[in-house]
Amino acid sequence: MKSLNILIIEDELVTANDIKETLEKAGHYVTGIARNLSAALTLVRINPPDLILIDIHLEHSPEDGIEIAQRVLTQQTIPIIYLTGHSEQPTFARAQQTRPAAYLLKPFRHKELAIQVELAYYNYQATQANSVDPFLSDSLYLPVEQGRGYVRIKKNDVQYLAADRVYVEIYLVGEAQKRVFTMNLGYLAQFFTTTNFYSLSRSLLVNLDYVERIDKGQFYVEGRKGPISFPENNHKLFLQQFAIVKTPSRRESAS
Repeated sequence: MKSLNILIIEDELVTANDIKETLEKAGHYVTGIARNLSAALTLVRINPPDLILIDIHLEHSPEDGIEIAQRVLTQQTIPIIYLTGHSEQPTFARAQQTRPAAYLLKPFRHKELAIQVELAYYNYQATQANSVDPFLSDSLYLPVEQGRGYVRIKKNDVQYLAADRVYVEIYLVGEAQKRVFTMNLGYLAQFFTTTNFYSLSRSLLVNLDYVERIDKGQFYVEGRKGPISFPENNHKLFLQQFAIVKTPSRRESAS
């Protein structure tokens, strides 16, 4: 049995330390206990874990466990196990978007926790080994409405992605109509890792190859008439993504 490095995200320290003790008795190593998003991102960066245990309902954190998982997964692929005392369908549906390795309801037996962790980790690894890596693939197959199947999206055909509440709008080259998927942009964005994709805001992921004009607070993409708005305070950083030729000053022109 492999000893796993496990990060715990839990804001109730008594519960977190109880879980830590249980895992360490089973021969695993706890890389840290995070109570919020900032601490979680720091611990993942400093000491990347093999697996993360996350409590969904964090009373002392602005973000819940699902939001933290979404942010963590934009940095690297790590199996997630959710711990929660609630089983509401909307919560479960949100959690499923992050493709967790397991979903454990509280209260759980501590003797069984280590077993569930090990099973979830090895099942996750087996699944990853036998499937095409969506991070490296040139195309993604995204779920269509009502679970009727999957539709292929070529990454390089994507001009930009926009968040609309619980939906993601995908605009493709050569298609006048947007494609809409029931998915979180923060989760989907992790699969667009090439340098031509730029996160312009929390609601916009842009393929720089299709940007043909930039104005203050808005830009235009190839083949589409209307402008796309973005926060003006991101304007300077956005311009830095392009080879901008500035108008020379009078002194430079004279020389």
